[in-house]
Amino acid sequence: MEAFRYATVLTGGIATGKSTVLKIFTKWGFSFIDADRTAHKILQQESENIAKLFGLEYIINNRVDRKALGKLIFANPKERKKLENFIHPLIYKEIESQSKRLDSLKKPYILDIPLFFETNRYPIDRSIVVYTPKMKQLERLMQRDLFSKEEAMERIDAQMDIESKREKSTYLIDNSGDLNSLQEECAKVRKKILSDFG
Repeated sequence: MEAFRYATVLTGGIATGKSTVLKIFTKWGFSFIDADRTAHKILQQESENIAKLFGLEYIINNRVDRKALGKLIFANPKERKKLENFIHPLIYKEIESQSKRLDSLKKPYILDIPLFFETNRYPIDRSIVVYTPKMKQLERLMQRDLFSKEEAMERIDAQMDIESKREKSTYLIDNSGDLNSLQEECAKVRKKILSDFG
């Protein structure tokens, strides 16, 4: 059975408001697959291999120290590539199997993949991009994660530019305003998705 038939990808940039959008869609009864949560789970399952790849200093009490590993890979593209080459195929396999289960219900669902356009790994045509201008993104990220301006920019720059993602989207949700206007944006996209899937 093919996977991803009823999937719409939810993506955007870091701190653009994807989690809030996901909450809104789940309230409307949409099922979803969380690629980040799947990645975290697999990362912990593979702690021995992570130790072999990056060193024992990234493992504390048999668990991957995600903060320390994150610091390394965001500052070093070569190390990031090494992690991606190892972990992405495992994540894909797990997401594909979750997707087949949801496809069997024959109802549209959301697949939350922050780096959908960057990895270009999933054969899915429809995407929702949650958009917010870069300066607002920076502001929110510094506020949310207490990063310095430099740390926040490093993380934003590690992803594809939000304007490029905006151009690639099937459905766009503009999250530059308040929660009310975000809910209105989501409602419009929900209507389009339901009508596109008939």
